[in-house]
Amino acid sequence: MLNKRAITFLSKGTRVSRESIQKLDLLLLSLETIDLNGVQSLYTLSNKLELDHVLPSKITIWKLRNNNPMRKSHINNNMNIEEFNALTKLTVEMSRYLYPFIREILQSRDNFDKNPVIWDDYKNRFIDLINERFNISSMRVKKLLDSNVNDQIIIKLLLTLALSISDNGYQKLRTSLLNV
Repeated sequence: MLNKRAITFLSKGTRVSRESIQKLDLLLLSLETIDLNGVQSLYTLSNKLELDHVLPSKITIWKLRNNNPMRKSHINNNMNIEEFNALTKLTVEMSRYLYPFIREILQSRDNFDKNPVIWDDYKNRFIDLINERFNISSMRVKKLLDSNVNDQIIIKLLLTLALSISDNGYQKLRTSLLNV
């Protein structure tokens, strides 16, 4: 028996699920972990992609990301599909720009005995950002902080970013995120 997944079709103005927002925000946080000037880079890239009608400022990007219920500063603004698509495009383009670093981090994890520094630095910064920005009393956040499982979560996030740079990467990532 084949396991068929439903494809989510959303029209303009339709709201996006909490799970989709959470996963997108974690992908953006992964990119911020690599790019120390991540928020500014996202804003600059949004202007280059001509997304300033949807993402006119860094504050707008911050407010949209705060739709993630795992965040300390969670606000429920009900992100619409146009905003979600803009953040997804940013994620794909930022992944393209940071791909050499993403690959290097994944290689460091694969060759951990030979070169643990890059993986350890990335993982420590990711955990620091989670502690700083997320509600650490939440069970989902505790799972992200649990050293027994967070390596696999981090690897999955990095692989998702690496795969999003492929042909049709935006459409693939968008579909994946909406079908969480």
